Amino acid sequence: MFQGSMVALVTPMFPDGRVDRDALSRLIDFHCQQGTDAIVAIGTTGESATLDFEEHADLLGFFVEKVNGRVPLIAGTGANATSEAVHLTRQAKAVGVDACLLVTPYYNKPTQEGLYRHYEVIAETVDIPQILYNVPGRTAVDMLPETVRRLSELPNIVGIKEAGGQVQRTRDILAICPGDFAVYSGDDAIAMECMLAGAKGVISVTANVAPAAMHALCEACLAGDARRAAEINAPLEKLHRDLFVEANPIPVKWALCEMELIQSGIRLPLTWLSERYHQTVRDALKQAGLIS
Repeated sequence: MFQGSMVALVTPMFPDGRVDRDALSRLIDFHCQQGTDAIVAIGTTGESATLDFEEHADLLGFFVEKVNGRVPLIAGTGANATSEAVHLTRQAKAVGVDACLLVTPYYNKPTQEGLYRHYEVIAETVDIPQILYNVPGRTAVDMLPETVRRLSELPNIVGIKEAGGQVQRTRDILAICPGDFAVYSGDDAIAMECMLAGAKGVISVTANVAPAAMHALCEACLAGDARRAAEINAPLEKLHRDLFVEANPIPVKWALCEMELIQSGIRLPLTWLSERYHQTVRDALKQAGLIS
């Protein structure tokens, strides 16, 4: 069972868009030292949509080597073509990741039956733990709780990252799925409430800049200590909100650059954070005690 603070890690890049492997290595060490409970590589926050197949497999191999078993490593392998998702998931298994995170097929808007069959094929083809990922704000499709319930019965499907922005959705999924099926919050702003309602952790953007605090928050929530969780969460609330003033990962990459952890690299069609938001994100970092 994966649980706790699972960072949706950025992919550090040079200003010309090349992947900065030295910075990535330092980020991996940073998270292992700061208490991050698992690393999610090459997901939305890692700009997976701009990486080709060769880069994807090569980078995952780099992650496996650098993480070296210190924490679980979960690879983003979702795609809007089932055959492509199978290919990426096979690659991830071959290089030695611990699990895969598969976003719902985006843009082509499958039915609920189409979603079920998509994930069924992947689960039956590749023998590796798989986490569903529902984020209707990005994909234009919402995987409903009943579809999640059906999928939870498949042996390789172990959980879901639910990023629909509603605590009630977490409760609804937990109410109808088996007890060993994990729900993870995909929204930092409501992660505390979701975990106190029964979610096993959060796949977090905020954890990129505040790994120790997010680990402590998850620890308090999973222990059922709501008061302690609220105390930890309060200084992070602006980060939870303001790291989304523009499309993720634009603000969080700017924040990491401000913290001198990465360079100012991002791939088109994403662009660097608009100047009008610099002070907004800087103030959120200050409130969290991350910069002076």
